[in-house]
Amino acid sequence: MKETLTNIHSTGLRYKLTVYISVNMSATICAFILTSSALCGSRVVSGVLSRPTNVSLTSYNMNLVLKWNAPEGAASSVVYTTEYKTSVTTYIVGCVNISTLECDFTRLNISIRPSIVEYGKYTSRVRALSGSESSAWVESNHITLDKDTIIGSPNVSLFSNGATIEVSIEDPVLAISALRNVYIFATYNITYWKDSQKEKASHISNIQQNRVFLNDLEPWTKYCVQVKINTERNPRPSLLSRIICESTTKEEEAPWVAAMVTFVFMAMAVALVVVTALYRKSISHFLCPKDALPEHFKEYLLAPPNSTVYLAMRNPPPLKEIFHQVSIIAEDKTVDEGGPLEVAKTTSSKQPDVTVEER
Repeated sequence: MKETLTNIHSTGLRYKLTVYISVNMSATICAFILTSSALCGSRVVSGVLSRPTNVSLTSYNMNLVLKWNAPEGAASSVVYTTEYKTSVTTYIVGCVNISTLECDFTRLNISIRPSIVEYGKYTSRVRALSGSESSAWVESNHITLDKDTIIGSPNVSLFSNGATIEVSIEDPVLAISALRNVYIFATYNITYWKDSQKEKASHISNIQQNRVFLNDLEPWTKYCVQVKINTERNPRPSLLSRIICESTTKEEEAPWVAAMVTFVFMAMAVALVVVTALYRKSISHFLCPKDALPEHFKEYLLAPPNSTVYLAMRNPPPLKEIFHQVSIIAEDKTVDEGGPLEVAKTTSSKQPDVTVEER
């Protein structure tokens, strides 16, 4: 009886073990089948093309650019199509059949699609195409444009004026707006130091003016300046500006000297205006007198001149021409023999009359 119960118990254990193994194998087989089905289904959707990799949506100075890498082993004939959407819209067609590995959505024609806005939330996707075959879409990360964009470095200029340096700051140019329109409360952080002494730099923070004067500098000293922009909405500051340097010159004169000179000139100008207003009639009579000339002065000045020289110049007599008569005598034999011809000439101021006599 005991042996029978033992056999039955052993048989039950073997049965349970067999069932357990069968169940586990069935679960493994089902999981394999499901995984294979999913992979096969994905391959059917994606065709024979692999998907683009490292898809990333980026922004620099408020542009919106999707970048990716080509699929592994992709042919040179592969092109790409991109789409983008906001948090409240469906996907909108972006770049179509391009061979480059990036698409700038801010450069697309806005007449046929919505424009990119400063405070929008965007995501995008890309797929590869070759002939009639295409890969699956690959989605990018999400971007909130004003919070995630990288702000470029400002442009800085320095102007030296004695022991003072003027710092002029120009905001970077954004793709779709102006920096002050997007970040109303943007401020500048200015760092300056003596050349080769950056470890002793001084800082000026939270400046909203784009023109700042660095005062109390040492004369005849070279200073270097670097600027960055801070905004409230974007947690990251802008890129640092390039380092530029400028030298101070001699120390300026005390401010009271310039003020005193200005005061003296203004006082003289006011006094001149007051004197002119009080004595305007006297000044007018002095500059434009109203006294008339005596009549005999007027007659003398208006009478025609009677000088003989003036009259002679005004009505000159006809010129008398002075001239002398010239005679030319020639002998026949001299002319026949080919000898010299004697000519007697007398010059005059007029072409003379000529008489020729032959002997």
